[in-house]
Amino acid sequence: MTTSSAAPTGSEGAIANDGKVTDRLVAANERYASAFTDPGMDARPVLQVAVVACMDARLDLHAALGLALGDCHTIRNAGGVVTDDVIRSLTISQRKLGTRSIVLIHHTGCGLESLTEDFRNELEMEVGQRPAWAVESFHDVDQDVRQSMQRVRTSPFLLHTDDVRGFVFDVRTGLLREVDPA
Repeated sequence: MTTSSAAPTGSEGAIANDGKVTDRLVAANERYASAFTDPGMDARPVLQVAVVACMDARLDLHAALGLALGDCHTIRNAGGVVTDDVIRSLTISQRKLGTRSIVLIHHTGCGLESLTEDFRNELEMEVGQRPAWAVESFHDVDQDVRQSMQRVRTSPFLLHTDDVRGFVFDVRTGLLREVDPA
């Protein structure tokens, strides 16, 4: 399967407009499954770590962190924000699947930096219903990483909050920069 940067352009590039992208993914899965062998892995991550990151398509977390299949749990959402659902996933990851460390990864040039909570108002005007969720937009990526670390560290549901570290991934260089929690 080709990457997005190698995807065809022009009329061939109109994949998303007519639903063919899903067909392409299903075909890729069939090729994958034809050579697939059960690795016999457990659902418990080998490295006992959960990574929370933004859903941005530019972040290839396994490659950037040197991870292999089975090494970690990966939880992704818009902004890599620690929401109630992220706490839910981390709680299950720790209490039922043995993770002990949490790595939080935000990134440069995040789309949430250009949104505001007005997005919810716009949605309400468009669809007639206000979303129950917060946009969780931010202007300072480092401060948002600090806030995410604090949300994890103060959650009563998490057993292991002593090894929580936060980073900003630079989408231009591929490097992680650690954020001081103070």
